[in-house]
Amino acid sequence: MIERHVLVLAAGKGTRMRSSRPKVLHRLAGCPLAEHVLRAADPLGAGSTTLVVGHQGETVERELGAVRGDLSFVRQEPQLGTAHAVLQAEAVLSGRRGTLIVLMGDAPLVSSRTTQALAETHERTGASATVLTATIERPYGYGRIVRRGGQLAEVVEEADATPEQRTLREVNSGIYAFDLAPLFAALRAVPEAGPKRERYLPGILRRYREEGLTVETVVAAADEIRGINSRHELAEAGSLMRHRKNEEMMAAGVTIIDPATAYVDVDVEVGPDTVIHPGVILEGRTSIGARCELHAGVRIVNAVVGDDVTVNNHSVIIDAEIAAAARIGPFAHIRPGSTVGEKARVGNFVELKKATLGAGSKAGHLSYVGDAAVGAGANIGAGTITCNFDGSVKHRTTIEEDVFIGSGTQLVAPVTVERGAYVAAGSCITEDVPADALAVARGRQVNKEGRAAARRKKDADSARG
Repeated sequence: MIERHVLVLAAGKGTRMRSSRPKVLHRLAGCPLAEHVLRAADPLGAGSTTLVVGHQGETVERELGAVRGDLSFVRQEPQLGTAHAVLQAEAVLSGRRGTLIVLMGDAPLVSSRTTQALAETHERTGASATVLTATIERPYGYGRIVRRGGQLAEVVEEADATPEQRTLREVNSGIYAFDLAPLFAALRAVPEAGPKRERYLPGILRRYREEGLTVETVVAAADEIRGINSRHELAEAGSLMRHRKNEEMMAAGVTIIDPATAYVDVDVEVGPDTVIHPGVILEGRTSIGARCELHAGVRIVNAVVGDDVTVNNHSVIIDAEIAAAARIGPFAHIRPGSTVGEKARVGNFVELKKATLGAGSKAGHLSYVGDAAVGAGANIGAGTITCNFDGSVKHRTTIEEDVFIGSGTQLVAPVTVERGAYVAAGSCITEDVPADALAVARGRQVNKEGRAAARRKKDADSARG
């Protein structure tokens, strides 16, 4: 079996992005651009994967290396063209044999199907080089593929093309497969060009042709070769990737009411018969179960949502877990570290933070439950607040099973309300409440007879006076 290696060119500065961040680390549908490229190469089963880095190389190495421990990095400094970039990998690949797949770190839409077709065609034909091409409607800026007798003769850059060649619509993607054996010697022989004395990979194709070596092509869909050079192109690529993801989900049994407004990252999983309403955003490694309903304006990030859950309009769930058949919102905020139990309800304008709401419990309206554990079957009345912060330290509140908390209650942590207890509405609880007790902690009501009428008369007299 022919050994395979992957080389990703990721050294460019990306000046048109107008960013202090390396271009290949800009995120698209939840992942850095370069990570999409690496995923497209994963099915190749490569014996090594190397990134050529340059601009902010340490940042690229740190962030991608933290996600993938199997990467090697080489530096291209200064950046003197794509052929020069591939030459930098000689130290890593010296003595290796087999196929080298060269990918562009800013071309995230290339598919694994295409990278496999490129490698398989290259190896089946015994080519020294195989070029991935595409036919596009507006080829401005791309190197044109010039064929003679149906075979690739050369790649002509836009600036060097004749008027006739500029009418050609088949272009070079910048993605290649090479036989490693002759590669590095041939790269050193690629002539320098331009005022910066740069070396570019198409130069090796002309040399191979002159030497009688085989150069093949594989044609990809036009969208797959898109490079990202600006914020506008990043947005266009995002639209295409969302379209792919939405089609994949709908094919698996998910209903998306308006695919144009469903923003779903590539690592999100959604179960069958779930309904996604307009304006829903699902980010990160979120998992949504079967038969859920996500209403308009919902945003869910890195969360696990069980089966048969309803999330009502404009609710936000981040780094949290929602068990089966729970109901959330509208306008609920489930913050990191929170867990909502089976068949529990979190209502409108309720916020949970590092809180556990037990199975069947309810927090229906206008409450804040932070740094708290609420047992099964409890009721949190409207306007309840767990006062968890004393100005320097966060404290926990424990509300055990079958507790009833009346509306407008303040629970000053650390405090425990034991199983089956009741807390009267409007109470400020500063001490533990025993099981099955009724806690009443509020000022005594005093009625001053006739006082309101006297006040109104005084105000009227003052107005006349």
